[in-house]
Amino acid sequence: MRLSHPWFTKAQRRQLLLNGQRSAAGKNIDPLPVVKLALFDAAATWLLSELDPADPTRAFGLCDLGLGSPELGYVDLTELVRLRGYLKLPVSRDIYFQPQKPLSAYAADARTAGRIIV
Repeated sequence: MRLSHPWFTKAQRRQLLLNGQRSAAGKNIDPLPVVKLALFDAAATWLLSELDPADPTRAFGLCDLGLGSPELGYVDLTELVRLRGYLKLPVSRDIYFQPQKPLSAYAADARTAGRIIV
């Protein structure tokens, strides 16, 4: 199933799927996040690194719902499509995001700070 929401460029989608395939094959990977999604009128942020090749509506990354406890895990993209922030803005891609370090480094920094720092 493909999402109708254009969060990912074709190149980002390919990289997310490639990372997901490598992970599904049992390879120990620590890729750079590929995309940053956020509710810009709320405190929620997602740094995504993989799409599940068996279910590309399921993504893996660093998830921060703004509650002070960011964590690595899976997120259902169909649920993100329905989310809205305080001003009713939808989840959007940060087009200016340029990853500088592996996902594990973002996760370590986020655990220390209690939120994702980019």
